[in-house]
Amino acid sequence: MNKNLNTKSLISLLKTTHNAEWEATPSSNDAIAWLDGLIQFLFPSNHLPKSTSYEGILKKNQIDLENILLSYLEPSGIDIEGVVDHFYSSLEGIYQNLRLDANKINAYDPASHSVNEVIVSYPGFYAIAVYRIANHLSRLGIPVLPRILSEYAHGKTGVDIHPNAQIGVPFMIDHGTGIVIGSTTIIGKNVSIYQGVTLGALQVAKDLAETKRHPTVEDNVIIYARTTILGGDTVIGNNSVIGGSVFLTKSVEPNSQVFNTHQLRIVHKSSQ
Repeated sequence: MNKNLNTKSLISLLKTTHNAEWEATPSSNDAIAWLDGLIQFLFPSNHLPKSTSYEGILKKNQIDLENILLSYLEPSGIDIEGVVDHFYSSLEGIYQNLRLDANKINAYDPASHSVNEVIVSYPGFYAIAVYRIANHLSRLGIPVLPRILSEYAHGKTGVDIHPNAQIGVPFMIDHGTGIVIGSTTIIGKNVSIYQGVTLGALQVAKDLAETKRHPTVEDNVIIYARTTILGGDTVIGNNSVIGGSVFLTKSVEPNSQVFNTHQLRIVHKSSQ
């Protein structure tokens, strides 16, 4: 090692940069610990002792979230206490929606033996659970934290759902690995998506950040594995089935079936 190497300039730069970034960013470790605690409270994977105080667990989780937000948002002018109260007052609704998601997965996956099996072991359900939590925080105007949560779920499950996407209830992800759902995606009710599906943008220019860049998927649609659907003007109509390995950049009418054989084939089902 060069004993004459001067590290003072580097250390000074790092301290300045890190301090500025830390002031604007929550601790990832604290954020993940908070999320794990909340998921464990809603869907305990281990039997909780009969003497467990649910009120105490919830209160601690609430205090943890408030401390995380205070750590980087205190100077922002955001009503942190109000945001935390709003989030926890909405928690029952989030939980009920997730039960509907789990019920749908169990009903449509022949490999599932119970709703509880889905909740404690299915990566697709876990990805949806984290999305619904992160999405609610994002809609409350909380920056950065929702992305930390969604990227944590991405790393655990291989499912990449931007917290700003709009996804109806119920929603099913089967298998999950390789799914990408972009930030301006709109997904309706009773939609099923299989592994490797991308709902992405045709363009990624920074000046289009406020533009709808990702598709709209209407109610009761099934999208099978490895399909790519791109573009903010692309709409997959109600009650359609998109087969595996399809590439779409144009809208599909309601009641359609789209398959990738030797050539793309679109079949419009007659309306009932």
